[in-house]
Amino acid sequence: MTISSAEFQLEEVSVSFGHVVALDRVDLHVDPGEAVGFVGPSGSGKTTLLRLLNGTQRPSSGRVGVGGEFVGQLSRSRLRQVRSAMAFVHQDLSLIPNLRVSQNVIAGRLGRLGYLASVRAMLLPSRGDLERVHALLERVGIGGKIFERTDRLSGGQRQRVAIARALFQEPQALLADEPVSSVDPARARDTVELLTRISREEKLTLCMSLHNLDLAREFFVRLVGLRAGKIVFDCPREEVGDAQFQALYDLRPDEMLADGP
Repeated sequence: MTISSAEFQLEEVSVSFGHVVALDRVDLHVDPGEAVGFVGPSGSGKTTLLRLLNGTQRPSSGRVGVGGEFVGQLSRSRLRQVRSAMAFVHQDLSLIPNLRVSQNVIAGRLGRLGYLASVRAMLLPSRGDLERVHALLERVGIGGKIFERTDRLSGGQRQRVAIARALFQEPQALLADEPVSSVDPARARDTVELLTRISREEKLTLCMSLHNLDLAREFFVRLVGLRAGKIVFDCPREEVGDAQFQALYDLRPDEMLADGP
């Protein structure tokens, strides 16, 4: 059993780390299959928001709902099931550098397996798993790299491995935290186009944080702007003008020093 739908609901959610308020009374609703771009400066709360959606961060107050179930009311085993339905592409990609590409991709499903089954899948993958890994790598454009060590790949190729790993999980939602922050503009556009296209084809809910406003406008119909833990705007992209983007990133001196989650 996974989740009934990849629908997200945040109700008056706040998250604090000591005296630092990462999110402040946030309300948000994301429909199943919707693609939403989160924009805002570093420390605005984008990463914390994504971690709330996949259940790795608990709110200090308020409620987080996933597929009609509230995360705070779930048992540990049920929370694990819910999290397994959501794939996360981390900013640093979180790949294991000295393992082969195939092993890193298979690692995307380990959250659904017990310890021994996880070790067996990593060390002795089945023919079926390898065929599926190769198909996913072909889909993201690096099928020939299946048995390469991951630390021998380029930055753009490692991004593709992280995406294939997320898809191997067979998720219902895809969450991506600044997935193109470390590559050049051409590769960044290519990666965002790939993620949004796959989410449409697979009917996945997609939530992605971005600093690149041009990419956000090009690929996301709905944009959510965050600043200092609050949602400044949540609307269709055509309603967000240059002045609103400028105001979102026009930081005060004290905000320039903030680089929180």
